[in-house]
Amino acid sequence: MTLSQERILATAIPGPRSQELQARKVAAVSAGVGTTLPVYVERAGGGILRDVDGNQLIDFGSGIAVTTVGNAAPRVVEAVQRQVADFTHTCFMVTPYEEYIQVCEKLAELTPGSHEKRSALFNSGAEAVENAVKVARHHTGRDAVVVFDHAYHGRTNLTMALTAKNMPYKHGFGPFAGEIYRAPMAYPYRWPGGAEACADEAFEAFVNTVHAQVGEDQCAAVLIEPIQGEGGFIVPPPGWLPRVAEWCRDNGILFIADEIQTGFARTGDWFACDHEGVVPDLVTTAKGMAGGLPLAAVTGRADVMDSVHVGGLGGTYGGNPVACAAALAAIETMEAEDLPARARAIEAAFVPRLRAIADRHPDRVGEIRGRGAMLAVELVSDGPGRTPDAALAGAVHRACSAQGLVTLTCGTFGNVFRFLPPLAIGDDLLSEGLDIFEAAFDAAASGKVD
Repeated sequence: MTLSQERILATAIPGPRSQELQARKVAAVSAGVGTTLPVYVERAGGGILRDVDGNQLIDFGSGIAVTTVGNAAPRVVEAVQRQVADFTHTCFMVTPYEEYIQVCEKLAELTPGSHEKRSALFNSGAEAVENAVKVARHHTGRDAVVVFDHAYHGRTNLTMALTAKNMPYKHGFGPFAGEIYRAPMAYPYRWPGGAEACADEAFEAFVNTVHAQVGEDQCAAVLIEPIQGEGGFIVPPPGWLPRVAEWCRDNGILFIADEIQTGFARTGDWFACDHEGVVPDLVTTAKGMAGGLPLAAVTGRADVMDSVHVGGLGGTYGGNPVACAAALAAIETMEAEDLPARARAIEAAFVPRLRAIADRHPDRVGEIRGRGAMLAVELVSDGPGRTPDAALAGAVHRACSAQGLVTLTCGTFGNVFRFLPPLAIGDDLLSEGLDIFEAAFDAAASGKVD
């Protein structure tokens, strides 16, 4: 790797060149497209982002869980260069190509369950979710779709309806698609009856919601992130997800797992559903699958996927050959380097450090949660009172940014700090990044930074 794996602060963050580019961005790009950290990247790899001012930042965000194998993984680079030289597009629906089939074969092999499967490829996670809902409705002949509090499924009209959070994702963009119903999420930290009661009470609440508001025989699908992403990295209690999947099977309802953020080694398994042996009828994937190139998929039971009429699924760019080549190379990298194990090692490195912070600030750290290299800290202002503290999350984020650590926040209340480092990151950078986060947290919690 030619990009040195070290943090370098050559200027203030952001530097003068980035500030110039940000002024051009404001003049040319819609104000609706936000920027978390206006540092303009010119090169990246491993765990480092190098900006136009010569700063090298440690990456704890992976472009929101996309660059799992790194920003310039050698196998991905070679595969993309080779494919670009061959051809960039023909449209699989017009004149197909082998790379699309190879990706679908790999998805059949890796996704949960040993049953016969089929896949269709798309461009983005939102497209995958939309098409999973289309397939479910077509197969079942039913209209209703059940989702959960705190869910995030995308920014298109249908996926905005599926997403729970209003600002910034839904505000002012309605009316939204109909026949979407929302059930309480099994959120142990904030469950009214307490974490110990969450599994049973949340399952009962889910069943009652579907029965009362939808009717089991009207429900096409239940759609859920096995670990919720934007909603706050919410991990349901053990046993809850398998019970929901089993209840769906018993009632002829398709169980759709949105593994767009959790899939492809991120949580320490190939897919988050694998942790409890849950086998979805349909699974949506994107993000980490293709090493940074836009590719998404719906994979599911062969009888369900094949029930759609010819021409009912597709899209001009869906399964682009360059993106498919990148995905095959990224998956090869994940297998060759055992990246699920790497994700578990990252969890083992992070959790003791985060617990030490919680021990020092018991009234500010509500919960540490997550799995693998998908971890989070929920911040509160009053300990047992559990009042969300978005201001503290923002202060820590700004302090980390100033020291060259790229971080992300999330959560319905904006108070969750999330960690999504590339699985290609080295241990030294992980440790240094945690040092920066720890110092930023200590300073912000004591009021030393705004």
